[in-house]
Amino acid sequence: MAAPELPADLLPAEEDLLYEEEILRDPFSLKLWWRYLQARKDAPARKRRLLFERAIKALPGSYKLWHAYLSERKAAMRGQPLAHPGYEALNNTFERALVTMHKMPRIWLDYLGLLLEQRRITRARHTFDRALCSLPVTQHDRVWELYVRFIRQDAVPVETALRVYRRYLKFDPTQAEDFITFLQEKGHWQEAAVRLADCVNDPDFQSVKGKTKHQLWLELCDLVTKHAQQVTGLKVDAIIRGGIRRFTDEVGRLWTSLADFYIRKGLFERARDVYEEGMASVLTVRDFSLVFDAYSQFEESMLAAKMEAQEDLEPEGESPDVDLRIARLEALMERRPELVSSVLLRQNPHNVHEWHKRVKLFAGDPTRQILTYTEAVKTVDPLKALGKPHTLWVDFAKLYEKHGDLPNARVILDKATQVGYKAVEDLAAVWCEWAEMEIRAQNFKQALALCRRATQQPPETLGRLPDGGADVPVQLRLYKSLKLWSFYCDLEESLGDLASTRRVYERILELRIATPQIIINYAALLEEAKYFEDAFQVYERGIAVFKYPHVKDIWTTYLTKFVARYGGKKLERARDLFEQAVEKAPPDAALPLYLAYAKLEEDYGLARHAMAVYERAVKAVADTARMQVYEIYIARAAEFFGATRTRDIYEAAIESGLPDKDVKAMCLKYAALEKKLQEIDRARAIYVHASQLADPRTDPAFWQEWNDFEVQYGNEDTFREMLRIKRSVSASYSQMHFRIPEHLLVKNQPVEGQEAAARPAVDGMAALEQQAQPSTSPGVSRAPQFVSSARATAEMAQAMGVDGGTTEVPLNPDEIELKDEDEEEGGSDEEDGVHLAQKEVPASVYGELADKAKKQGETREEPVGALERIKRQRRQ
Repeated sequence: MAAPELPADLLPAEEDLLYEEEILRDPFSLKLWWRYLQARKDAPARKRRLLFERAIKALPGSYKLWHAYLSERKAAMRGQPLAHPGYEALNNTFERALVTMHKMPRIWLDYLGLLLEQRRITRARHTFDRALCSLPVTQHDRVWELYVRFIRQDAVPVETALRVYRRYLKFDPTQAEDFITFLQEKGHWQEAAVRLADCVNDPDFQSVKGKTKHQLWLELCDLVTKHAQQVTGLKVDAIIRGGIRRFTDEVGRLWTSLADFYIRKGLFERARDVYEEGMASVLTVRDFSLVFDAYSQFEESMLAAKMEAQEDLEPEGESPDVDLRIARLEALMERRPELVSSVLLRQNPHNVHEWHKRVKLFAGDPTRQILTYTEAVKTVDPLKALGKPHTLWVDFAKLYEKHGDLPNARVILDKATQVGYKAVEDLAAVWCEWAEMEIRAQNFKQALALCRRATQQPPETLGRLPDGGADVPVQLRLYKSLKLWSFYCDLEESLGDLASTRRVYERILELRIATPQIIINYAALLEEAKYFEDAFQVYERGIAVFKYPHVKDIWTTYLTKFVARYGGKKLERARDLFEQAVEKAPPDAALPLYLAYAKLEEDYGLARHAMAVYERAVKAVADTARMQVYEIYIARAAEFFGATRTRDIYEAAIESGLPDKDVKAMCLKYAALEKKLQEIDRARAIYVHASQLADPRTDPAFWQEWNDFEVQYGNEDTFREMLRIKRSVSASYSQMHFRIPEHLLVKNQPVEGQEAAARPAVDGMAALEQQAQPSTSPGVSRAPQFVSSARATAEMAQAMGVDGGTTEVPLNPDEIELKDEDEEEGGSDEEDGVHLAQKEVPASVYGELADKAKKQGETREEPVGALERIKRQRRQ
């Protein structure tokens, strides 16, 4: 039978003859076929399809030809409706290709993708299975990725998808989380819970999503509690309780989850038991708040449900227990403070303050308070206690005392004295409280007996003294408790006699636990009993034991009492006591002792002795108190010996190295004294000295005072001199930070070979600058040393141009010509508005000089100025 003829459009063209001849010569050459196909890219689809069919018929095992052919066929079908017959032809082509290409995953994946586009569920599932059977295991992951995407489609039956997913987990178990998520999406809670429990229990499981075992556990708890009706076969209670034991930071949430599980199961009483157990076991207030809030909401919802049910019931129907629900909710709210206290005590059962708060919660219920105190004293470990554990015992005993049961209170306090406290003070406080209870009950003798019993030295310590370490029980160290002994002393003073009280004080001194206050109290007791010498001996014993600063109060009290007792009768003994007190007194504690010593000499001794004490005091006291002592010293010297005697004190104070501000204040006081005595020249010399310490810019008060002084007592020359000094001091302060150090001045000296005439000028100018400028060396006062009044007068006269009766001033060859002061200031003082007051000098100022002048016939028509007086004094 003859072959059918091809249509004209499928017959080879003239340009194809060359390729056809080559293929006839070698029909199995892939290169020739591929070159032929590439040359006919623009040919019609039917012609290219025929050419591909001829090629794959000749070379059925060529992956290149099959892949190019299938890709071109798929591209041609893109955008066509799913009912197009070309899809079936394309599927058949893929099937023919897989006959020889069944080991090529790319062909399978393209075929599976085509089937997914066609939504052919059954055929696609069968094809997936065939692909997995044909391809090696190493290439299954490529197929499973597409297979999982296929079964997640809504058109795939759930049971089919679950079966496929279970097979997938056998291939890749790490994707269990995705399967659990898929089960939850499909509503298969039972299998999801089982799978999640397996993941939690598997120690080798590692989450690909980065979740921890803690997160997986919480997801499992949420799953089994929210879907309690659907999840069966799992021990939900055991699972959640295991999480509670393992994850302590989510205890509150897990307890509420467990209760929620039973609520969804309809077991309301079981849920209530879970809530109660949770509140009784949580350790933090945060977890307690979670459980309590969930519990209260549960009770409120139950109450609301019962009330709705009561409204729906007919009158003849049964009435639900609404009252019981209300009572339960109210009782829960009232128990909240107690439950919170229990939580805090579970956190730290040795918290004493929290136990006290718990007792206050049961105010009005003595039975509950007694039970709470009993539990507290049994629970609290004194060595671990936060607070004072003895207060629990004391308050416990006071509770019985409050209700009039003293025997039981004594039993409790007796047990409290046997507890191993951390500190001796706690045990001493128990004994003191016990004695105070007996005093409140008017049992004074028993209170004293308790103190004697507590302070008695244990037999174990008679041969040795405990070192006071933590390993020694507090009961063996109690007899040296100062608190207990002080309380014992107070009781003996109030209830005992003098002899018993003295024995207690002597015992304290023997044990060497006395304090300065104990010494003072003991001496005061003896003074009240008129045993003055015994009291003074007690002071002496305290002085021998203590040192400064602790002995300061003893010395002060001792000296005050001794002077008040004997006054001037035992003056030498008092002086010896004061000498002992000031001998070892530090500077900061010496001031009151020296003042008291000087007061003694003023009242009962000699004034010169008092002055000697003041003179010693200014050297012994602290620097901050020296100015105060000098003021007192000057006032007493003026009172006893007159104002003229204070000059030496003023000069000593100025030379003693006081701070600059104190020296300036002392100079002003000294100048005021001299002005009061009409010693004008001496006062002016003091002002000149103090001016070096007063910056005109920061201390205008000093210069105003000197200005007033010159206006009142000076003349034109002294006023000009004051202005010159003021300018000099102001310049020195303004140039203080711009001076050249002395070691740099050496560089300016001429070297050898320079002219000799230049050397004296440089050296002379440096010398003049060093003399004119105050010293700025560290540790050296900027002001010049104070000089006596005679020397100051001579220097003042020399500064004004007077030298030993001559008025000629030596000329300075290096002096620079400057204008006169009148010209420099722009006119005379009168032109500038400065008017100097002219006042006759009183005759008392001149003293004997005035009488001599009258005898010699020396008379002047105008007042004698300061310069003339200085000249006259020097001539005399």
